[in-house]
Amino acid sequence: MPSTASRDLPRAVVIGAGMGGLAAAIRLAAGGCRVTVVESADTPGGKACARATEAGPAAMGPTVLTLKSEVDALFALCGTSTEAEVQVTRLPRLARHWWPDSGPLDLYPDREANIAAIRAFAGPQEAQGFTRFDAAARALYDAFEHPVMRAAKPDLTAIARTTLRQPRLWPALLPGMSLDRWLTQFFKDPRLRQLFGRYATYVGGRPAHTPAVLSLVWQAEAQGVWAVTDGIQALAAALARAAETLGVRFHYATQAHRITRQSGRVAHVETDQGHYPADIVVFNGDPRALTDGLLGEAAQTALKPPGKSSLSAWVWSFAATPQGPKAPDLLHHNLFFTADPQAEFGPIGRGDMPQSPTLYLNAQDREQGTTPPTERFQIILNAPPNRPDHPNEDPSCHDLTFPHLARMGLTFSPPPGPEALTRPRDLAQRFPASQGAIYGASPEGALAAFQRPVARTSLPGLYLAGGGVHPGAGVPMALLSGKQAALQALQDLTSPSPSGRMVTPGGMSTASHRTAQKPSR
Repeated sequence: MPSTASRDLPRAVVIGAGMGGLAAAIRLAAGGCRVTVVESADTPGGKACARATEAGPAAMGPTVLTLKSEVDALFALCGTSTEAEVQVTRLPRLARHWWPDSGPLDLYPDREANIAAIRAFAGPQEAQGFTRFDAAARALYDAFEHPVMRAAKPDLTAIARTTLRQPRLWPALLPGMSLDRWLTQFFKDPRLRQLFGRYATYVGGRPAHTPAVLSLVWQAEAQGVWAVTDGIQALAAALARAAETLGVRFHYATQAHRITRQSGRVAHVETDQGHYPADIVVFNGDPRALTDGLLGEAAQTALKPPGKSSLSAWVWSFAATPQGPKAPDLLHHNLFFTADPQAEFGPIGRGDMPQSPTLYLNAQDREQGTTPPTERFQIILNAPPNRPDHPNEDPSCHDLTFPHLARMGLTFSPPPGPEALTRPRDLAQRFPASQGAIYGASPEGALAAFQRPVARTSLPGLYLAGGGVHPGAGVPMALLSGKQAALQALQDLTSPSPSGRMVTPGGMSTASHRTAQKPSR
């Protein structure tokens, strides 16, 4: 039973133990709150999950960690360190890239090494183009890091001041300047435009429709990537264990059904396992679940409905032995590009399967010591969201994946079956209201990056965290969203404003017909 002193602490309930929810829980507990986390799955991690195989867990979600300092800060709040809790390896190379008739091209967390690699691959003119592109992306990253990525909400005034002082940033911010078009200013080689345009997909967009400013995603990866032994889901489990040392209590296999309010602010979280009184509620799920009414009437009008959905994916997760007399030498991160990007993104934009996809392949056991004979793999094909069921989807997805790799010299024994495939419809079922999208709202459109929901909602005491919330998708961005949710909540507890802790929590709001709808994470 909680002590008398702990019963006087502010009560926080976090719905969802994804990366954003874990970050919020740790920071709220470190800030003096009594924190409960309810999670519909049996384990923490959200989209950072894995499929059991004979070789160990094969990743179904994110595969590497960038901006590791965000993880380090969370473990430090728990009195430990990342290295003490999980085994991490800083990868010597960012990725290896192939095209049907050329490659490989390796990229590194080192600017000079990248210049040399591109010079050897495509010639001195393309190496000079990379030098200019890398500098431009660095300038954009520096300009947007604090007023956007690390701010509670995008500070357009600060962005304007920064860009006025740096005219070289202006072309990237012009209306209609897509990432695809932006790259033509640096690279003549279509392979390099295709490679660096691929960073649009990291946030769920298509290169020809994503704003040029998102070339800064390259710089987040160029700072270095870390592999976690047994995957990012092992990192999530370690963060949950560390949170427990601060007193955070986790309830897994627990569905949140409804957020209630009393006296104009949050009061309880109702679940299928009981009710939890709350001064603070952090919702770590797709924001559309709230606006669709899946957690009741009180939260439904707390934010504007998100925009159109980002890309989804078909994801193969399996264990096998790679074969082939001319099999490519794999790294941890690998990309097998299509010869025709329009044959990939054109159909996806129409809601169809790509005719010729680019394949991302994660060889999970590479570059982390001795590679075992049976390895764990993840293969991703980009897909449209909102894709309805199609009876021939599994064989079509298989035929788009493995014959293409076989033509590149790579086969697997045993070949994976349909049980290894996660489909957009599977993601839609696991993450209600997501429509199968992986990255929340789409980044496509000139102002899309500035229109994501922010941490604080219009319902006092309710906050948002996760990849569908500002500052965006990906593990480090989700961690930053959880940080902002906790900071805003702790600030509001002591604020004299109406959103502060001005009422005594407790009680129940009037029942709503919406509570009979499908529960959400």
